[in-house]
Amino acid sequence: MPSTDATVARPARRANLLHLAAAAAAGALNTLSFAPTPHGGWLEFAVFTLAFWLISNARSRRDAALTGGAFGFGNFVTGVWWLYVSMHDFGGMPAPMASAALLLFCAYLALYPALAAALWHVLAGRDRAAYKPSWHASFAFASAWAIGEWLRGTIFTGFPWLASGYPQVDGPLSGFAPIVGVYGIGWLVALVAALIVQAALRFAAALAPQAARGARAASIAPLAVVAALLVGGIALRHVQWTTPSNAPLRVRLLQGNVPQSMKFDEAGVRNALSLYQRLITEKPVDLVVTPETAVPMLVQQIPAEFGSAVRHFIDQTGTAVLFGAIGATLVDSRPTDYTNALFGVTPGSGDLYRYDKHHLVPFGEFIPWGFRWFVNMMNIPLGDFARGAPVQPPFIVKGQPLALDVCYEDIFGEEIAHTLRGQQTPAGVLVNATNLAWFGDTIALDQHLQIARMRALETGRPMLRATNTGATAFIDADGSVRGRLPSYSVGALDVTVQGRAGMTPYSRIAG
Repeated sequence: MPSTDATVARPARRANLLHLAAAAAAGALNTLSFAPTPHGGWLEFAVFTLAFWLISNARSRRDAALTGGAFGFGNFVTGVWWLYVSMHDFGGMPAPMASAALLLFCAYLALYPALAAALWHVLAGRDRAAYKPSWHASFAFASAWAIGEWLRGTIFTGFPWLASGYPQVDGPLSGFAPIVGVYGIGWLVALVAALIVQAALRFAAALAPQAARGARAASIAPLAVVAALLVGGIALRHVQWTTPSNAPLRVRLLQGNVPQSMKFDEAGVRNALSLYQRLITEKPVDLVVTPETAVPMLVQQIPAEFGSAVRHFIDQTGTAVLFGAIGATLVDSRPTDYTNALFGVTPGSGDLYRYDKHHLVPFGEFIPWGFRWFVNMMNIPLGDFARGAPVQPPFIVKGQPLALDVCYEDIFGEEIAHTLRGQQTPAGVLVNATNLAWFGDTIALDQHLQIARMRALETGRPMLRATNTGATAFIDADGSVRGRLPSYSVGALDVTVQGRAGMTPYSRIAG
């Protein structure tokens, strides 16, 4: 006969597995809080409340860590699965290897919510007593969660994608973005969830026959704080942290929809040059912006026909042009120190403005030590790039300074805030040029647009996005999308953008 210990342990193990499965399912459900789900911030409250309840019911620090890790793994596998597309569909990596790499990466990302849950378990005193709802425990969870997300966005160059503040772009806490930024909103989301659980448990305890007088009233206070936070966030949306500055600019944002599979081959380069020459010179405005590496070659190698046609259009129409290409430094006529760059040309000026991407993508723009073998399994061109300076001068168009960033850089709000503070005249408009064709027609496009909207909210500035396949869009200073091209189409988005002056509290302190 089986031993009594084994008989008791079996149901306990089964219950623990169900507990972890529920946490992973909650994490997967949390992905629906993010774009393209409209107003997903409200769903996020329900998911985080469930997640905290599961973590608070963990019996040990180890179980708490496993619960937080399971939640994170479910969230990341369903939220960044599109990385598989870049590795397998475009990189040519064998499917089993690409799948394993994705799962391992998601397991790594899940370490941070696991750490947050374990840290909360310690801070809340769960190793010394059973969990009792308290203000201390609720605020400890919010702080532990925010620390975990900040570490995920910092260590090994950081990957803050799916930070829990992003669904609140359309949620009730969006008004706090100019004050505390995306990580601060994540702290508030976790606090709201913990306070809801605190209120529910206190109310349930108050229903017991032996409950003390006033116990039921004690459950109201946490809900009052939740209500105050939600109302405060909604009210703060109406605060204008920045003011209009300089004359509005007429801008054309180009979207070439150049297939990634042919972007860097000879025929693809010829087609891209012909396409963008036509799109750039199609209509005079104040500024034309192309996507990242719209001209997929070294700037020194741009054909004279393309350069002279664009230069003539600029001088004749008074249009400034900002285009993506590969930068390099010439040493003895040989290119070195390649950069992912944006180049700006203004009417009547012989100077070529240059912005070099600073925050590079691991495995895409630089190869971490020891991972050359991994990158060699993919057919991805342009391996190692040099980094640009952390703070670079703005590109000025008709008196309006523009702060530029390339692709992945706009997921680091603290770096954009640092740039604005470091510029002699802080830019009044943010401009992002990107190419997400590596990830196909997936949720990555909408997620990146949501991230850009948070940057507009944090800084109180409009954001212009020119992309290869989407989402090419104009985001106003209040985070609202004022115009967007259909994804995977060729076209130009004509917008009028008003620059802003002044610094939000977040822009003054972040980074």
